[in-house]
Amino acid sequence: MLKGKVAIITGATRGIGKGIAIKFAENGADVAFTYVSSEEKAKLVEKELATFGVKAKGYKSNASDMKSATDLVDQVLEDFGNIDIVVNNAGITKDGLLMRMSEENFDDVININLKSVFNMTKAVLRTMLKNKAGSIINMTSVVGVTGNAGQANYAASKAGVIGFTKSTAQELGSRNIRCNAIAPGFIETEMTGALDPDVVAGWVKEIPLKRGGTPEDVANTALFLASDLSTYVTGQTLSVCGGMLR
Repeated sequence: MLKGKVAIITGATRGIGKGIAIKFAENGADVAFTYVSSEEKAKLVEKELATFGVKAKGYKSNASDMKSATDLVDQVLEDFGNIDIVVNNAGITKDGLLMRMSEENFDDVININLKSVFNMTKAVLRTMLKNKAGSIINMTSVVGVTGNAGQANYAASKAGVIGFTKSTAQELGSRNIRCNAIAPGFIETEMTGALDPDVVAGWVKEIPLKRGGTPEDVANTALFLASDLSTYVTGQTLSVCGGMLR
């Protein structure tokens, strides 16, 4: 479904980002991905993606810094020749009640979760405008729609991603550049694996499908939005939450 396409995925050495990278490689895309700290993990992901017969390369890059994002795009264009798809997946949480939340924790989450989406989208625009084609996929969250106590910074960043996605879709639609968002619910990853099982069971009980999601569930939605199956879909937020958001 993505044969001949080049994708950039930010934050793809674990969890949802890694799931999307694998799904894209399975479907023929060459994959450039970013990581922040572990070069060892990045090399393992490169090897795993390469088993699908595609080109794959990891780049140490901080998408929340505009120069880093611009340098990354320049390097990917040099190494891969083109960019067709961008998945803005990099994100962090620094949860806490508002009365105890530091300015630093608020700024860090906004910069990494929201400003990085602006930086990467801005950085790839020239290429996509020249191609008169492109698919930009931004990771938001059900929390960006509903809010959540103890996550004012995270919810604000993810709500911002939705607004940015809708505005960008309106600006770029005439150039055949699509921009959509995915809002995952409770997805079982390495991070959630460290949570108290009783807490997880309580959350799952409230989900209509009675299970947590998997990175592959989100990756399948990203594949749809990246592929020609969704050529008339833009400005949308697709929830992958088992019915949690209703």
